Order: sequence, then C-alpha cells, then structure tokens
Amino acid sequence: MSWVLLLLWRQLWGRPSVKAVVTAGLLATVLWNLKCYIYSSSSSDEALKPTKALTVLVWEWPSRQVPDFSRDICREQYGIAGCRLSTERRLLSQADVVVFLHTKLPRGRDKLPRDRPPGQGWVWVSLESPTNTRELSEWNQTFNWVMTYRRDSDIFMPYGKLVPNQSATVSIPTKTNLVSWVISNYQRTQKRAEIYKNLSRYLHVNIYGKAVNKPLCKDCLLPMTSKSKFYLAFENSIHQDYITEKLWRNSLLASTVPVVLGPPRANYEQFIPADSFIHVDDFGSLEELATFLKTMNASRYRQFFTWQKSYSVKLYADWKERICTICAMYPRLPQGCLYPDLQSWFNT
Repeated sequence: MSWVLLLLWRQLWGRPSVKAVVTAGLLATVLWNLKCYIYSSSSSDEALKPTKALTVLVWEWPSRQVPDFSRDICREQYGIAGCRLSTERRLLSQADVVVFLHTKLPRGRDKLPRDRPPGQGWVWVSLESPTNTRELSEWNQTFNWVMTYRRDSDIFMPYGKLVPNQSATVSIPTKTNLVSWVISNYQRTQKRAEIYKNLSRYLHVNIYGKAVNKPLCKDCLLPMTSKSKFYLAFENSIHQDYITEKLWRNSLLASTVPVVLGPPRANYEQFIPADSFIHVDDFGSLEELATFLKTMNASRYRQFFTWQKSYSVKLYADWKERICTICAMYPRLPQGCLYPDLQSWFNT
C-alpha cells in the first residue's frame, strides 16, 4: 500500500507535504476499512462460528471487585453460551480474544505483549468521548476491533437502549419541581456550563451532585430526579452517538422528560422516539426554551411519555455483560485486520 500512497503524493503535490500526508493517511484508513468490509461480507457467520468455547482474557478488569470467573457467568446471567472469561494473564497464549480498556492501558506499547498467537484478536474498549480520551496515537496497528458507544464500532456498546415492552401503560411519578440537574464535574469551559448559566437566568434549576457539594447516593439519584418534570441531560462533550447515562438512567428511567445537549436531534432520534425528548437546539434562544418548559400544560407533558406504551429502558452498566457481548458478536467480527490509525478513526 505504501507505494500507492507515494505515487499519489507525487501525482497530486510533487514532493510529500503535510496535506499530502494527511490525505494519504485518510486513504489508507478507507482502504483498510474496505478490505475488512469485503472480508466480513464474504465470510458467512457459519464459517466464522467457533467450534469451542471462546476464551476472553480481560487484561485488567475495569473495577476493583473482580467477578468469580469459576462459574459460567455469560451463560448463567446473560444467556450467552460458549464464553469463558478470565483475568489470568498466564492464559495469554490460550486466549482467543484479549480485551484492553483504554483507561487501564499502560504508558507505552512495549508494556503489552509483543507477540500474540496466530488468530488472537485484541479489542480496544472505551466508553469516553474523544474529548476525554488521550494518547491514542501510540496504539496504531495494535487492535483488531473496537468496542465503544459509537454505532459503527465492531462491537457496539451503548449506555442504554429502548427494548420492546407492550405494557400499554404510562407511569409518571408525582412532580414537585420543574427542572433538575445532577453534575459531578463542572468545568466553566464546557458548553453545558454555558448553557446552564444562561438558562438559569429564566428559570430555577435544582442542582445536585459533587460539583455543588450535594452528592446523591446510588439509590437516591432516581427518586430525586423523578420528582422533576424535566431533567438537563447535558453531555460533557458533543460527539456523534455520545449519549450517556444522563439520558438513559437519570432521565428516561426516572420518568422525567430529558432536555438534551449533545449531538444533533437527528442523532438522538436514531436511539429514541422524536417525541420523547426536548433538544436545546429546537429553540432560537434559551429564553424561548425556558418559556416552553414553564408554560407546558399537563396534556402536552403527558405526550412525552407515549414511548412507555411500547418500550422500557435497558441500561448497560455491568462490565460482565459488556465483555460477554464480545462472544455473541465474535462470529461476525472481521478477521485479520488491525486499525492503522486509531486516533483518526475515533476522532472522525
């Protein structure tokens, strides 16, 4: 591939320049993706279906409390058979898949295994946005698959989703205040801080969380936010598909109407019904948004909960379930490919 890129450089710009290097890098990524897509499309699920239990080695478990892997967790808890999880690094030579969480990666590629057995796949896992994910450039040509909140990931792992539930009922808790917001990490440079500051000029917002010295216990959060008619589901940064527990847990699960700040409305509508939320961008000004919230009648408010007649909220917050999902996806994962430029892919 390198001689092709060099030829393009010379044809388009003569001597290689910064612009040429960037363009060539993007072309390399496109060609790599095309190669993997063609391979994946031409390989049937049956051909890739494992004939034995998959051994998935998690290089370092995300939390301090490591589960008991002596039991068949994936089958017992999530109905995923043929999946053996472990954190025992002595099993490296036997593992079919090795999982690396970005937040647990060591400084330097040389601190990871230099050689991997033929056919072993490495998974890069991150649930943070590109804004909060650093030092990706050193991991080029390292990982076969990515597991993130983005829908174009090899292994798509959202923070939550709506699942069919034909209950035909709507449950709205008693509301005692208008708007609430739970915030732990408040930074004035973030857009959500600016939006809150300006919105609070027109209405009162009940704020909780570490940022205002009003932390809520794990079992206190939902009962508290459920008392509000609206919840500020403001993301800490704005990226495609980056829709976190602020929407799924703090708002929808609590049966309060989310006022969202994040990717465009069209992106949200790929996850939830258009009439189930309010987007900050729906209004010409924050004063208009505040007026809309303060003057909404009961009938209009109830319409925001129509989704409850057909769906319920499923949260993805258990790391065991997330890792077990890799086994379920394994037969459909492209084989024999490495991400040439992880940072470019993630920042796109």
